Amino acid sequence: MTMESKNQTNRVSEFILLGLSSRPEDQIPLFVLFLTMYLITITGNLLIILAIHTNPQLQTPMYFFLSCLSFTDICFTTTIIPKMLENFLSEKKTISYAGCLTQMYFFYALGTTDSFLLAIMAYDRYVAICDPFHYVTTMSYNRCVLLVAFSCSLPYFHSLLHILMLNTLIFCDSNVIYHFLCDINPLLKLSCSSTYVNEIIIMSEGSIVLVTPFLCIAFSYIRILITVLNIPSASGKFKAFSTCGSHLTVVTLFYGSIFYEYLHPLSSYTARDRVATIVYTVLSSMLNPFIYSLRNKDMKKGLGKLMGRKKP
Repeated sequence: MTMESKNQTNRVSEFILLGLSSRPEDQIPLFVLFLTMYLITITGNLLIILAIHTNPQLQTPMYFFLSCLSFTDICFTTTIIPKMLENFLSEKKTISYAGCLTQMYFFYALGTTDSFLLAIMAYDRYVAICDPFHYVTTMSYNRCVLLVAFSCSLPYFHSLLHILMLNTLIFCDSNVIYHFLCDINPLLKLSCSSTYVNEIIIMSEGSIVLVTPFLCIAFSYIRILITVLNIPSASGKFKAFSTCGSHLTVVTLFYGSIFYEYLHPLSSYTARDRVATIVYTVLSSMLNPFIYSLRNKDMKKGLGKLMGRKKP
């Protein structure tokens, strides 16, 4: 038997996603909960996008990036929740091998795009507060488009690398994934071939792609903090901090759960990682519209005008 035919013999054709609970009585409540969260996510982010693109006062780089983030969040949750909802109502909670890799590809690509967009938004706030006189030229329309194009293209190459490496592994002992989606850590634990190279790439290339945007955000906010502390008036300090508060809340929620899940050894992967995944995928995408609208006066006005326009 050739190596190629042996690999095909040992390669599973589908995986079983155990989800969040294996108890039958939990499936309907979980279905209702995540369907509600999904509908809130779609509605909230669509309202943010419509409010920004229909209000001339919100045609600024900050809100342009926010609309891109909202659109990415819609796509991000759509790669995850519909399959979850299907499995909640199905006795056979399966996903094909190709479907699993496809879900993982878009899951990582869109998640990384979110990360890059958060870094760009931090840079935008840094320029606005630390170098306001050059803000218009620094954050020109063409530059904003290029930054978004970069954020939406590079992650797909990053994701493709991990998918190609995962596709070289052999799965022959078990096809049960102890997760509600196809994530790389639980899949590596299922492989009966060596995952050493995959783990090295995750801890090196994966960490660089994950940590670099976070370092850019940290650097931007350190510079912002230094600048704000030098503002003499208390009202000036409050105004500067208020423009960054929403973004900092989103960054903390997003990166805190990601670092918890991915920056630890594969052998220590447990069920708690599923909770962390919910935070930075479902919960973060659902809360972003509320965080940005409730703590932003311009966004409140934009949403108010949008809803007022629809009432008649």
